[in-house]
Amino acid sequence: MASTSNIRLNNTFDSGVDREKHPSGIVPVLQNIVATVNLECQLDLKTIALHARNAEYNPKRFAAVIMRIRDPKTTALIFASGKMVVTGAKSEEHSRLAARKYARIIQKLGFPAKFSEFKIQNIVGSCDIKFPIRLEGLAFAHGAFSSYEPELFPGLIYRMVKPKIVLLIFVSGKVGSRAKVREDIYQAFENIYPVLSEFRKP
Repeated sequence: MASTSNIRLNNTFDSGVDREKHPSGIVPVLQNIVATVNLECQLDLKTIALHARNAEYNPKRFAAVIMRIRDPKTTALIFASGKMVVTGAKSEEHSRLAARKYARIIQKLGFPAKFSEFKIQNIVGSCDIKFPIRLEGLAFAHGAFSSYEPELFPGLIYRMVKPKIVLLIFVSGKVGSRAKVREDIYQAFENIYPVLSEFRKP
């Protein structure tokens, strides 16, 4: 989850926020969705790399074709077994749409690819609460859920029990999280927001 700390963090602070769903008024932004698909056929990766645009294949480095499309902007890892991983989408709909587009590309190259077992594996979300946080105080008061070792990693790792989710909390007020469904990210943020407010730096 190290990549979460490099995420571009931003969020919506506008009056159009549904306060029933987001009492804090802040909506975490979905930054990356990872999904898997089964194309249900064996693939010749060399053929795919030679004939598909925006595809690269270096079997000595990685046993999959890396393919990219611009709309929705995503990257696919395509394995000889027919398994495929799609990353980079910003919504569940875009993730599914991108996966279908990759499947179509494979079909057009002559493989009997199907589109089955599409599954979202994880969603990375983030937001900025716009005030600094006393991480030492938070770690001390919530020791059972927190791990904070600033000499190793600048963020506090908070393991929430319900929903079961890990949050990365930074002094700056940036918060990152990862879950299987977006509702868990929203719920976890609403649960942690009052706690963060309590440890707001004066």
